[in-house]
Amino acid sequence: MATARLNSDELALALVPVTGHLFRDTLQLQRALTHASARTANAGADYQRFEFLGDRVLGLVVAEMLFTAYPDAPEGELSVRLNALVNADALAAIADEIGLPRMIRAGAELRTVTGRKRINLRADALEALIAALYLDGGMPAASAFIERYWKPRATNADAMRRDPKTELQEWAHKSAQATPSYEILGREGPDHDPVFTVKVCVAQIDPAVGSGGSKREAEQEAATAMLVREGVWQAKNGAGDNE
Repeated sequence: MATARLNSDELALALVPVTGHLFRDTLQLQRALTHASARTANAGADYQRFEFLGDRVLGLVVAEMLFTAYPDAPEGELSVRLNALVNADALAAIADEIGLPRMIRAGAELRTVTGRKRINLRADALEALIAALYLDGGMPAASAFIERYWKPRATNADAMRRDPKTELQEWAHKSAQATPSYEILGREGPDHDPVFTVKVCVAQIDPAVGSGGSKREAEQEAATAMLVREGVWQAKNGAGDNE
């Protein structure tokens, strides 16, 4: 992750095309895109508090969006769709789409992070940007931004996916009267950015393998691999034989 070199006014102008809003309080915007590793001696001059507020604003707007778009959907379906749209992976993808990473101020130690930490940094910064939009332009500014980037994703088939470990467990119980078991095959990389490899087994079904920056992430990837291979889920982006 590169450290941003834009001053507060340049940052505000650079964000107009993607947010549709010209920030009045440019210093507040700059604080909202400053990671704790790069903050000044001023207390609270990073995006942690903004992230807290942005998460709540995003959740409310997306929940209302889904409530309106799917008038016949039960609560369970709406919850699945909401979780898929506001998780770290979804937020990081949108942050990359709008070019946000290059605008984040971060310390040198975070410029080359990878894996889950890289995803979380982008997700947190996007939530902070939403908070800055809300504080500077009110709910109309925040809602317009969220509608622009989240609404197209709200109708995506992947938005209906549940947590893969939960889905695999239910499928395994129904299909094989068994419970999935997970085994760590290996761990590589430095302590600050590890990569775990995990195998999942279900009765006599061929095992599946996944990797990730944490044990849980690797387990989820392994569960996803089995669900896709067994035809329970379609591969993302239309890939896979079960498409």
